[in-house]
Amino acid sequence: MFKQKWKRYAFWILLSELVGLAAGLLTRKAVEIYSTTIAKPPLSPPALVFPIVWTILYALMGISAARISLLLPSRERSGGLRLFLLQLAVNFFWSILFFSLQAFGFAFLWLVLLWVLIVRMVLCFADLDRPAAWLQLPYLVWVFFAGYLNFGVWLLNR
Repeated sequence: MFKQKWKRYAFWILLSELVGLAAGLLTRKAVEIYSTTIAKPPLSPPALVFPIVWTILYALMGISAARISLLLPSRERSGGLRLFLLQLAVNFFWSILFFSLQAFGFAFLWLVLLWVLIVRMVLCFADLDRPAAWLQLPYLVWVFFAGYLNFGVWLLNR
């Protein structure tokens, strides 16, 4: 039983981390340009903070999804995991919109969509497994903060 759970946790954590890694690799050069040329709002953390925070958040997201995946199969469980995968895909494309395309206004709207999907996922997870929902809350808060930063960048660089 332990081996089965361990594999499930490893799968969901690796999936989440790989999505973040792929987004980071695809936008690496654009992030360097962004860091040196774009005006940023107050409270913008140093660039080093972002990969550290995102690594932790992706791990928490993966742990949360693994907890849901270990529940008995049901329509609610399947729906929760679909929401997880959908928000993960939206998360991935935000980096490209924001950094590579520098479409700051559209990226902000995309981030609002992401935030709504995360809220729906948290509510769904809360009905299935409260700890899984709680594990998503740092992500929800960080995306809210990212919205502030995104909106500020959009205003300062129009």
